Amino acid sequence: MVDDGILLSIGDYMLSGWTSLRCTRGIERFPSDFELGMTELFPGQANDVVVQEGDPFILTIGLDPVVTGYIDRVVPSINANMHEIRVTGRGKCQDLLDCAAQWPNGQISNCTAADIAAKLAVPYDITVNCDVTGLPIIPQQNIMLGETAYEIIERSSRFSALLVYEDPDGSLRLTRAGTEVMASGVQEGVNMESAAVTRSMDQRYSEIMAVMIGTNNLQDLNAVDAPVFTATDPNVKRHRRRVVIAEAGQLGWDVGKQRALWEVARRRGRSEVVTLTVDNWRDVDGNLWEPNKLIDVLIPSLKVAGDQAGTVPVRYLIAEVTYHLGLEGTHAELTLMAPEAFTPQPVLIQPQYADVIGTVPQQ
Repeated sequence: MVDDGILLSIGDYMLSGWTSLRCTRGIERFPSDFELGMTELFPGQANDVVVQEGDPFILTIGLDPVVTGYIDRVVPSINANMHEIRVTGRGKCQDLLDCAAQWPNGQISNCTAADIAAKLAVPYDITVNCDVTGLPIIPQQNIMLGETAYEIIERSSRFSALLVYEDPDGSLRLTRAGTEVMASGVQEGVNMESAAVTRSMDQRYSEIMAVMIGTNNLQDLNAVDAPVFTATDPNVKRHRRRVVIAEAGQLGWDVGKQRALWEVARRRGRSEVVTLTVDNWRDVDGNLWEPNKLIDVLIPSLKVAGDQAGTVPVRYLIAEVTYHLGLEGTHAELTLMAPEAFTPQPVLIQPQYADVIGTVPQQ
């Protein structure tokens, strides 16, 4: 049996004995966050908890760190019958989300998305990890006054088809949809407690057209050769058209075509969302359920199966995991989608460069 004791480490203090936990990590959740609670019938252990807002912490489940960051809020309360303390915190990447981007001169030139993220993370003492090679060079990234570091990192990462989320050690992760499979899955009647499946068609279209509207279409050769690109979804049986105005210019047209294909794939991937609760925080090998890992799921009652007989599991990507501890014990809530649901949206970083023609007007 794996020890799943909850430990909040703050400096030289290691705080345990928590009676409730909600900790959430996800590939579309930035940063990771948690809420801990401790309740005593009489003033005692909860009253002795030494934790203050702003303290750096490491939250571990057993021997595994799940969130590393800073305490946001400490909320003690008392009534006639008991004393309670509630503590919330987020990962270190909260500073990238909350705070202004900083870089000398406000301009970063000839860098990849990973380079840009690393430079913007330096003032906030955050490490950036990227496991994708061959990233495109972004000629120039300007920092607009008031923009947060995360806004710039997320935009440049989308341009490079990267996901942005936080690792358990508080570092920033730039990656793509994962290919690693959990040691075990979820199966009805085995380790599944509850499940729901949302199947939708309202956000899907039979064809998505990327239309180029340039400031000077006739002088853009790509606009003349192929002013419209259409991506189709064969699983939408009736005619449903969506038109996307592509970013203008030569570079913009390439991104516009990618945008149409992305719209179809992402909408298809998100048309089936599985949310389920399992009776353990870990798979059979003792690994915590983790976002961006693949998992095999078999729920015949909800028609979540790879065959009509309901014997073959379907492979999904874990989008979000929440670890729960309460009066009912330990549980994990998983949100699952197809991997193509997490293809980042193509974006044009510098649309003006492809459209600027002619001479600079005289002053």
